[in-house]
Amino acid sequence: MQAPDSPRDLYEPPREPALTIPLGMTVLLAVMFGIHIVRALLPAETDQDVIWTFGFVPARYDPSLLGVQFPGGAGAEVWTFLTYAFLHADLAHIGFNMLWMLPFGSAVARRFGTLRFFAFLAVTAIAGAFAHLVTHQHEIAPMIGASAAVSGAMAAAIRFAFQHGSFLSFGRADAATAARVPALSLVASLQNSRVLGFLAVWFGLNIITGLGAIAVGTSAQSIAWQAHIGGFLAGLLLFSLFDPVPRAAMQDNQPHILPPAD
Repeated sequence: MQAPDSPRDLYEPPREPALTIPLGMTVLLAVMFGIHIVRALLPAETDQDVIWTFGFVPARYDPSLLGVQFPGGAGAEVWTFLTYAFLHADLAHIGFNMLWMLPFGSAVARRFGTLRFFAFLAVTAIAGAFAHLVTHQHEIAPMIGASAAVSGAMAAAIRFAFQHGSFLSFGRADAATAARVPALSLVASLQNSRVLGFLAVWFGLNIITGLGAIAVGTSAQSIAWQAHIGGFLAGLLLFSLFDPVPRAAMQDNQPHILPPAD
């Protein structure tokens, strides 16, 4: 005769595996790789037209080039602030970006929910485009890739990733619980030694990469590291505008949940 279930078995919800991929992240992967596959089937000339029409070209906004006609016309001056993030140079480029997006983006998607997740990625991608525009005002080569949005997701994740029970803590809980721990405020985050260590490594790698000391993939294109930083700063600073989880405060060196701000 089988022993009756214990109260723990009866009332504790089943734990979600830590490596499951939430809906938002699954859709993002499908869209990104789907677009890349479609482009791979296009003639090379047509694919170049796609890159020029949907990639971000800072020279579009150069007043000294008003007589130059870029593909996409006036509409491309608006939509390319976002659409560039859906294009990648090659499999190494998209694979590298999505490999980094998987752990951090999955945590953020699980925390924010699908719609907030997509809106957040859009904002960080746009911020990356603005940062690239400011630092490359006369650049004619199109910028493509989701790196700015990936950077934004990483920045958002570190606002809660090192909290006890979250996915980068030593006492990690199941995936759903790990993604819902209270986040530290921006000020508290910037006083956290693990967050500061992550920031030092992240900014250091991006600066070194931008200076050409590290090559990513086989593409000969330069790395738009300023766009990475723009997306990262947007993710770090705007995290609270998207976060539905009540914030945390420190009392007696322990995190306590506070009600959401009005």
